[in-house]
Amino acid sequence: MTAVATAPTSTTAPASTAETSYPAIERAAIDASARGPVLFFFGNGILWLMLATVLGIIASIQLYSPGFLADVPFLSYGRIWPAFTNTICFGWGSLAGLGVTIWLLARLGRVKVKFPGVLFTGAVFWQVGLTYGILNILGGKTTGLEGLEIPTGSAVLMLLGYLLVAVWALLLFSFRSQTTPFISVWYLVAALFWFPWSFAMAHAAHVLPNVSGVVQNLVAAWATQNFLNIWLTSIALAAAYYLIPKVVNRPVHSYNLAAIGFWSFIIFTGLTGAVRLSGGPIPAWIVTLSIASSIILLVQIVTVTANLVLTMKGQFHMVYHSPTIRFTFFGAIAFTVSSVIGLLASLRSVDRIVHFTQFQNGEMQLVVYSFFSMVIFGAIYYILPRLVGCEWLSSSMISLHFWGAAYGGTLLVVTLLVGGLMTGAVLNDSDNSVFATVMDTSELLNVGRIAAWLLLGVGHLVFGLHFLLMLLRIGQPGGEPTLFAPIGEEAKH
Repeated sequence: MTAVATAPTSTTAPASTAETSYPAIERAAIDASARGPVLFFFGNGILWLMLATVLGIIASIQLYSPGFLADVPFLSYGRIWPAFTNTICFGWGSLAGLGVTIWLLARLGRVKVKFPGVLFTGAVFWQVGLTYGILNILGGKTTGLEGLEIPTGSAVLMLLGYLLVAVWALLLFSFRSQTTPFISVWYLVAALFWFPWSFAMAHAAHVLPNVSGVVQNLVAAWATQNFLNIWLTSIALAAAYYLIPKVVNRPVHSYNLAAIGFWSFIIFTGLTGAVRLSGGPIPAWIVTLSIASSIILLVQIVTVTANLVLTMKGQFHMVYHSPTIRFTFFGAIAFTVSSVIGLLASLRSVDRIVHFTQFQNGEMQLVVYSFFSMVIFGAIYYILPRLVGCEWLSSSMISLHFWGAAYGGTLLVVTLLVGGLMTGAVLNDSDNSVFATVMDTSELLNVGRIAAWLLLGVGHLVFGLHFLLMLLRIGQPGGEPTLFAPIGEEAKH
């Protein structure tokens, strides 16, 4: 447990209306009711994270040494990479995110989790569909569309599983005792409604006879952008808006800023998908609309960043003490960086340089890992002790996980972004000698990418082991949270 205070704190409203204003015994009862399904989602999400790590390491080695596993068709780069992206997004991201969603809705709605069997069934359907889809990708049987590689049959199973969870979650929300919705709940409910619509529409549309060629790619780009910028982003922002005020023991700085950021996000984010096809054979106005929407999202970037930073004002030393704050605030900063880079990359003048490079993969890793995953790690460090009844065993293990994830994730993103910029600049230059120089430099960047994945692998391994110890209740007795350093040592920071 990483909270250091339990005084009333609100995520959108005055402190007196916060979920901490009701008795601790009621919160404990809600946590007990959520224990089984939330642990199931977290545990399976972490297993998918481990598989994604292995696939990521293999893919990074293949970029440096194309002959690595080249004689094994199902492990070739063309199959490993889409298997990796689907594993980390739909396996780790969606399952861990749903675990956080269930717990937050129960806690903030002051309602116990009932009929957990529905959640378990939904998770099983999702994982069976995803497993079948990953096997098909590795077997070479995919749609061939980036972001929609999973075959239709797998998508149907996944959607069925998701609907069981989502309908259950929305019913939980409707039976809430807390009448004032928090900003975190706004984001979660929006995500629960938006994902099945975009996921189902995309997989249904691309198989229609009249949807072919470039239109299929437009659908895939729209679905991918929605997944990254609405589904994952909504869950991570909901967690950040809950965790930061909770741990630093103060309400969010401004409810009005939170509302402005939310509505600008909801109105314009879904229109940004076509930036992925800038310069392609689609009507120019569609791309222009997406670019304009990306620029307008500066409103959300500024409001969310200002709100979270001002909430932390005077409490930045908590990064030195609290694992939850360290992970979550790192993710919040990554949100700002990823949003600004995404905005710049959407401009035609920049896109001409980076379009056919690894730059776009760097943007994806910045959102999925540096932002979303780091916030979810922080959420798990906060939630798990409340579910299992003991504290994390070792602050050193948490620290090792953080530095492996932070350094590894940052190095991975930097190598992809820098490599993309360099390659793009050379592809626009007819000087062959310059191209040869960049290829030599790219080899060094590929080595850095391997090192990044090895750092991530160490961090994930430590995290997985620590999670297992918590499941076995091999931790510190409940009471004081597991901190990096005792409160009061700010002078050493």
